[in-house]
Amino acid sequence: MSGADAPTALVGFAHALRHAGVACGPDRVRAFTAALDHLDVARAADVYWAGRVTLCAEPDDLPRYDAAFAAWFGGGDRLPASRPRARTRTASHLAALGGGEGRGGRAPALRVAASDVETLRRKDIAAMSPAEREHLRRLVAELRPVPPRRRAVRARPARRGAVDPDRVLRRMVATREAVPAYRRRTTRPRRVVLLVDVSGSMKPYADALLRFAHVVARAMPVEVCTLGTRLTRVTRQLRHRDPGLALAAAARAVPDADGGTRLGETLKAFLDRWGQRGAARGAVVVLCSDGWERGDTALLAEQAARLARLAHRVLWVNPHAGHDGYRPVQSGIAAALPHLDRLLAGHSLDTLHALLEEVRRA
Repeated sequence: MSGADAPTALVGFAHALRHAGVACGPDRVRAFTAALDHLDVARAADVYWAGRVTLCAEPDDLPRYDAAFAAWFGGGDRLPASRPRARTRTASHLAALGGGEGRGGRAPALRVAASDVETLRRKDIAAMSPAEREHLRRLVAELRPVPPRRRAVRARPARRGAVDPDRVLRRMVATREAVPAYRRRTTRPRRVVLLVDVSGSMKPYADALLRFAHVVARAMPVEVCTLGTRLTRVTRQLRHRDPGLALAAAARAVPDADGGTRLGETLKAFLDRWGQRGAARGAVVVLCSDGWERGDTALLAEQAARLARLAHRVLWVNPHAGHDGYRPVQSGIAAALPHLDRLLAGHSLDTLHALLEEVRRA
């Protein structure tokens, strides 16, 4: 690596590390480049140890660092004389999957990474390693939801369609001629409501479901609330463009995360405050919960029936529904099941894709 190409290559390497899940901010990158001012940037060992000491903050960063270093700089004692090609995404994906062989090794073939992605899409989120969860976050961020549509109340002028008598009369008054005019009803996006259970039993899935809610909130009209021992509206927090900042703001707003579950009481609070007033009317409501209810199940059944009368469709996403042998016998899901349109799984990325398709067709 020549002196002219060194800054670009080193900053690009830091960028690849961030993609791989290593939280190396500007301060750490400055420390990295300052350390290299006293070392030989052409020697792989000098660059490796300077980066390992300054860019890594915890033990979990080390395998990602080794994989990203091998993918970015390759093996050998001397670094390449020319600037390495931009291969941030490939290096970061391999590092995130833990597929690298460490410093001095060879990056695994891309076909291995592709098969790993397919496996990750079907894997239960609760069983994922920290590196797989980091990769899942990027895959969730790449989802492209399409909002469901409903017929608009008002018709718009069109070249074909039904005769518009008001426009015909106005034209006759203005021109004294019978000039035909037509109108046609269009469609508008239908509102979506996401109610995410953040109680202790849903902890393995809560982060992925809130990131899923963030992606949906960025693509269509949506209301997002969390359910636990109380109801918390997090729609405004999830509007932030950056998913990390959005989830951090939502975490600060939710005081009952990892606690108990009172689905009946929180669902009643949602319907009283927002649902009855318009948020749930004609909407597609998606309730993400495992159905473990510690409150009154009769109240939950009553509120589920009330929600079904207001909403266009009610979908219940239960992460356990995707497991073999699952039966909806938990007290909460058993009480609400007669009032649901669909019971769906939500334990993997593929099932979240299926949920988006179900919402689009609603």
